[in-house]
Amino acid sequence: MQINELRILTEKLLQFNEDAHKSFLHCRETGEKGDFYKEVKPFADKMRDHCEQWESAAMEWVRNNKPKNLHPMQLKNTAENLQMVSVRAFFPDTSLKRFNSHIQSNDFILRRMLESLGAS
Repeated sequence: MQINELRILTEKLLQFNEDAHKSFLHCRETGEKGDFYKEVKPFADKMRDHCEQWESAAMEWVRNNKPKNLHPMQLKNTAENLQMVSVRAFFPDTSLKRFNSHIQSNDFILRRMLESLGAS
């Protein structure tokens, strides 16, 4: 995969992370769970597909380029966290503190990835 494709995937995941956060805040405000088949599953499936592509490409890029402050385990954890928030975003009883922590962590790693891709 080319660097430009990896950059685009990373930007999409950043947007999905933001979308998950917005969905979560909406569900918390209204107190209503998202419809599983209309909202939760399609969003989670889309996130999973992008995460799988991104994780393998990002791992390969990190192993080959060895950027400062980015490690394979961080990428693996970020991919897992993104998939987790893609589901929990639609449930208002999810822990606010834990959810926000995952959102911030995902955002941080994805932005570091974009910075590293820009420097290469």
